[in-house]
Amino acid sequence: MVRRMLIGVSAFVTGMLITWLVANAGVGMKAPDITNETWLNSAPLHLSDLKGKVVMVEFWTFGCYNCRNVEPYVKQWHQKYADKGLVIIGVHSPEFSYEHDVAKVKTYIRDHDIRFPIPIDNDFSTWNRYGNRYWPAMYLIDKQGIIRYVRIGEGGYQETEQLIRSLLSEPS
Repeated sequence: MVRRMLIGVSAFVTGMLITWLVANAGVGMKAPDITNETWLNSAPLHLSDLKGKVVMVEFWTFGCYNCRNVEPYVKQWHQKYADKGLVIIGVHSPEFSYEHDVAKVKTYIRDHDIRFPIPIDNDFSTWNRYGNRYWPAMYLIDKQGIIRYVRIGEGGYQETEQLIRSLLSEPS
């Protein structure tokens, strides 16, 4: 019995460590550009053109329950900080086949009043460049184009918003 418990605890701790390592793998590195051809709500954006801005790259998909729970916070940050220098890019990377339909993505963002740029990442090219593995995932990029924070999943909203404010206050 004790042996089984130790194995279970060990597996849990190992899983948590791996998740933490994956989540922090890109921190401190130059953020990869987003090169998807199809963008909604915006012409294609390039990170090199956004120097001097704080950028949040959020990986999401409209059928993801957890993504829907994060959505109100991301929309609020866009509304609150866009005029202060925050650019949110919501990379739509589909989990299921029906989520590949761009018309369904357009309907979703219209119905949910999502106003920030949405690149369509049906081929997972941006997902792979970031080494992403989870929905939702948020990458905060500083004014010099360096990934400073990665948040996987729900929660941590106050911490994320505090970091947004801190990055916005840094010199360009």
